[in-house]
Amino acid sequence: MTTLASRATAGKATRARRLPAMKVAPYLWVLPAVALFAIFKLYPIAWSFWLSLFRTDGALQTFAGAANYRRLTGDPLFWTALRNTAVILAVQVPLMLGIAVGLAVALNSPLLRFRGLIRLGFFLPMVTGLVAYGLLFAVLLNPQSGLVNWVLGLAGIPPVPWLTDTLWARIALGLALTWHYTGYNAVIFLSRLQSLPKDLYDAAAVDGASSWHRFRHVTLPGLRPVILLTLVMSTIGTLQLFDEPYVLTNGGPDNSTLTVGLYLYNNGFKYLDFGYASAIAYALAVIIGLLGIVQFRVLGDRA
Repeated sequence: MTTLASRATAGKATRARRLPAMKVAPYLWVLPAVALFAIFKLYPIAWSFWLSLFRTDGALQTFAGAANYRRLTGDPLFWTALRNTAVILAVQVPLMLGIAVGLAVALNSPLLRFRGLIRLGFFLPMVTGLVAYGLLFAVLLNPQSGLVNWVLGLAGIPPVPWLTDTLWARIALGLALTWHYTGYNAVIFLSRLQSLPKDLYDAAAVDGASSWHRFRHVTLPGLRPVILLTLVMSTIGTLQLFDEPYVLTNGGPDNSTLTVGLYLYNNGFKYLDFGYASAIAYALAVIIGLLGIVQFRVLGDRA
């Protein structure tokens, strides 16, 4: 009996020692990921905010409090960049998503042959690097020697100043963005379309609904959650837009394609005013957060 009791006591002691180890073990497994996140994410975010409180004068940095944020409110170039970004967001994003929805519906048609190959072709632009496709469009839309103007000339159309006129430069930027991202969004819409119950379409057809009414009353309501997702993603991407205007137009002509992301880059790495660039970054983060909240409040309940 004494031996059994001692074994039971030893077993309880062993389990008592294992219990804290079992509780700690999961945290040890996630510790490397948490450490990397803290080093490469949290620390730069916190340091950027601290940096935004300093004014840069050459190699000298002096504490300025909220002066950089007050400077934003009176900086006409910042408001120009914000206005340009808002125009792209208001015009190009709805146009791109509308084309993507139509493209997804067409790709989902059972009458379409070689669907896999065609879907791949529309998705391939997304695989192209941002700088690579920016350079591609810069060559194609070159006003003097670009392929697009050469083709237009064959049709008797005079050369278009794609990258040297304020209006056409914005159109060229919108064309590049639409070409690159439409296929990606179409694939997202297509995945949602393929999960919609076919019974809904059959019931609508039995009730005599036309193709347009089936699209309006069955397809669009089914796509609402994905429309919200792509709208939020496109909003975030547009507000952070940098590569395309940097490669295509460098913000010109006359700052007509200057975006907030490009203006942030210029202040940080061209003028070495890292304090002001950090303030722009935080202002942009606040704008993105507010727009995201509005979009979820307006569209979230309907999705």
